[in-house]
Amino acid sequence: MLKQEKNLLIGALTALIAFTFEHTILEMGQAASLIAASVLVVAIIMVSLRVAHHAEVLAEKFGEPYGTMILTLSAVLVEVIILVMMLSHTSSPTLARDTIYSAVMLDMNGILGLAAILGGLRYGEQPYNVDSGNTYIVMILTGMGVSMIVPEFIPNVHWQAYSVFTIFIMLILYGSFLRLQTTKHSYFFSYTYAETGETNHHRAGSARMSGTLLVVGVVLIGALAEVMAKTMDHGLTGTGVPPVVAAILVAAISASPEILTALRAALANRMQPVVNIALGASLSTVILTVPAIEIMALINNHPVTMALTPVQTVMTFLTLVVAAINLHDGETNAIEGATHFVLFATFLMLSLMGL
Repeated sequence: MLKQEKNLLIGALTALIAFTFEHTILEMGQAASLIAASVLVVAIIMVSLRVAHHAEVLAEKFGEPYGTMILTLSAVLVEVIILVMMLSHTSSPTLARDTIYSAVMLDMNGILGLAAILGGLRYGEQPYNVDSGNTYIVMILTGMGVSMIVPEFIPNVHWQAYSVFTIFIMLILYGSFLRLQTTKHSYFFSYTYAETGETNHHRAGSARMSGTLLVVGVVLIGALAEVMAKTMDHGLTGTGVPPVVAAILVAAISASPEILTALRAALANRMQPVVNIALGASLSTVILTVPAIEIMALINNHPVTMALTPVQTVMTFLTLVVAAINLHDGETNAIEGATHFVLFATFLMLSLMGL
């Protein structure tokens, strides 16, 4: 038991050391702060992998669509915790927006693109339920449009009213989606596969124990993120590194378990979990993270920048249009994966240019 949960133990020990020597590290200067932040990032990823493992145990117990829903929600919870911690220790007004945007680019172009390439090269065309892709895409477009494109046209004097509206409309939208996803339209998000000869590795563990350890892992991530936010902010101050780099890091940390799960599914010729993870994570990130950030803004009586920049808006529409075209026939292939991965590479290039 202890050997299996060594990542959680290492995370707990790292958190203890970090909290004990936090002020000492900050006083040692930027280099020490960046080294400490890097160590904390590694620790967070290690804990995240165990969180993903226990989410997958619960997923196998409950089946689809509950399985990937649990996995994506746990990843989004990790993202929200890290983001909230970083927002409390940074002066960047665009960190929340850039993190959500980066997560969507990473999930829809990075994860989906790489999975479709690897799975396509191995199996050719990989089937999935076309209804799931169509549903996710229109939900993501609606969520991002209302919460991250329309705000560009809202006068500052009305920011509080629109924030309240955004919180309620996102929660109502996601609540309605979850109800339909788990009842009347649950078959949209599942696909019956014939035997492929691949070994299906069942994960050992009880649902109760996995649920408990999942919560422990999330708490540990919050503790590690608290110190990471301070050391990273101190280490990057004055370096000229584009602010979006920190946002990409947050998105990559939270998505790390999803990446491994999606790639394993693609290599096992099971594209439905990949679609559910990549698009489901994007949807959950937009519809759940935005209300959390807007609530913080209202509590602090300080608006946050949620409106996408023109470049980000173009990249978002390109991604959704390409996804709508690629996912219209119920099969993916390596060529379609390559188009998404090109968009992901473009996103990284633009981010490094500070755009």
